[in-house]
Amino acid sequence: MRHLLVLILLTMVSAPIRAAEQSVDRASYLALARTGWTYDLRTSMMRRDMSIPVHINGRDFAGAALCIVGERPTEQTLKTLQAFSDLARHVFGRPLPMRYAGTEVTHCGPRRTVILRLYSGYPPNHALTRDLDWLDVTYALGLPKRRNYAATSPGQAQTFFGRNGAATHILVQQGPNAGDALHRTYFRSILIEELFQSFTFGMDILMLRRKPDFASKLQEVPLNIHRLPWGSPAFMAALVSSNPSGLCAFDVFMMHAVAQSPVEETTDPAFLDFIDTHFDALEGQARATLNDARFSAVLDPDCRAYQP
Repeated sequence: MRHLLVLILLTMVSAPIRAAEQSVDRASYLALARTGWTYDLRTSMMRRDMSIPVHINGRDFAGAALCIVGERPTEQTLKTLQAFSDLARHVFGRPLPMRYAGTEVTHCGPRRTVILRLYSGYPPNHALTRDLDWLDVTYALGLPKRRNYAATSPGQAQTFFGRNGAATHILVQQGPNAGDALHRTYFRSILIEELFQSFTFGMDILMLRRKPDFASKLQEVPLNIHRLPWGSPAFMAALVSSNPSGLCAFDVFMMHAVAQSPVEETTDPAFLDFIDTHFDALEGQARATLNDARFSAVLDPDCRAYQP
């Protein structure tokens, strides 16, 4: 579900999680970290200006503002956003200020910003195009001119690198406050996924087993749901079953690793060396974080520590 178009396409509850109570397999965690963070870049179809340098570090947006545009957040969306903001502040040691700026992205201002456009119903493709045009001018991204953009999934995030810095745009469908358990789980899940990947630069990890034992929000089973209408019960049920509904023990562990690693880029193999060297300390920090009730709204209580 992650569409991390960096102008380059990156191929981007109520009870405390119980995963931390299980033993953690170091080799398996390192294997997952290698798959999710040490990836190669591929030139995208967007014909970006290749003279613009690209810098990939999972904590680049720590302390950035989250500017919400489009629809106002529903009660459930706001609860998820607040829990993730609290988690990010706890892990990275820097606040994640949030504000609603109305329907137009131009009200967000030029400071280091992550744009979150919320919508319900049909994707706001015209608004998405206006958003990216504004980011192009503000951050000197070098996007192709006079291009129209369209949503490719109900939850997607694009990170761009420009001459005036990096910017991330997140587009997420939200549901009404009133909804059944499937609706609540679905809309919460797609928002958590895009926030987590935007603030850590983790990449999707495909799971090819029929009944996988999920260990990370990054993992997902490939689905053929292109013919199903977005928001239909069948579509939502399929997507909910394709990966965990919230962050797993491994994901919280990796947030701590991203926050503390001194490496210049978290796509560098040296990032794995840091994790290996500081594994016990990071695992202890993750365990404490998982048991903090403030973050329960973005955690999956059933996503166990990775076991081979």
